[in-house]
Amino acid sequence: MRFEYVLLALLAGRPFSGYDLRKWLEVEGQFVRSRAHHSQIYRLLARMVADGWVEFEVDPREGRPDAKVYRLTPCGEQVLLEWVRSPYEPSSRFQDADFTARFGFAVSLDRQAALEMLRVELAYRYAQIARSRHRDRTLRFENALPELDQAGAQEVFDRMHDYGAAAMDAWVAWLEETRTWLEAR
Repeated sequence: MRFEYVLLALLAGRPFSGYDLRKWLEVEGQFVRSRAHHSQIYRLLARMVADGWVEFEVDPREGRPDAKVYRLTPCGEQVLLEWVRSPYEPSSRFQDADFTARFGFAVSLDRQAALEMLRVELAYRYAQIARSRHRDRTLRFENALPELDQAGAQEVFDRMHDYGAAAMDAWVAWLEETRTWLEAR
């Protein structure tokens, strides 16, 4: 996921200064994009202005530096909607930031695109569960270090699998509940 799309989606809701974008991402958007540095935000905004995706007005501030307040252009709106509607390909890691950010914005921009993302994500996760849930997870050791606790290694990997399976089940349940909620809207 390109960070530009997140910024476009935020600007679809209201104009922001670069500073306000960073503040939003640090608090409300901490699960959308973590550790967004202000220099990265300002670099991307400058590139998005050059590409014609956003424009800005200067907001004079008394006793402080003036602020550039950014808003989407029609070209930026088109780029944003193309991203929301583009084919979604799940990653092997569930709850991937690409899904959560894109889905979060897609729900309010194009409900059908959001439902299609849910359908694709669910199909991928069900197939992933079918492939992995009951596989042989026996660790195989050969010429292992004498210090290696083979039984302990097997136990911890089994525990991690159990935790991952429960987390995956919770994710799939959330996806199913969210699909029902979204279809009812």
